Amino acid sequence: MSSEQTIAALCRELGLRITGPRRVIMRVLSESSDHPDVVELHRRVVAIEPTISLATVYRTVSLLREKGILERHTFGDRRARYETVPREHHDHLINIETGDVIEFQSAEIERLQEEIARQHGFTIISHRLEIYVKPIQKARRSRQTRE
Repeated sequence: MSSEQTIAALCRELGLRITGPRRVIMRVLSESSDHPDVVELHRRVVAIEPTISLATVYRTVSLLREKGILERHTFGDRRARYETVPREHHDHLINIETGDVIEFQSAEIERLQEEIARQHGFTIISHRLEIYVKPIQKARRSRQTRE
């Protein structure tokens, strides 16, 4: 089942109507791997269906988030960005120069977090890991060392 079909199935299970505009919004969300904000989502939606308003996108995102279908993130730039609720846990690398968000999974990081929580007498209920990064600029450094 595609991500778009999964979103649609969740909507049906929750008794939400799947209108034409919602279908387009769900399609764009399911094809997005970059956690778009509502303005970017709207830009992509109107490329497919020019009659869909920004207000419709806001309302749909709000409804999908309220129903637990979308997850909201604010990655340092304070813009609310969205992704469909992941089936598997993942963490994020956020490039501070470009705003790109890279999803990753690490069994080692998960193990260390569990170990640290246990050492302090806790069990992890939920967590988010966001690592803010910038590219390593090898070319610039190697030129500087030669000078």
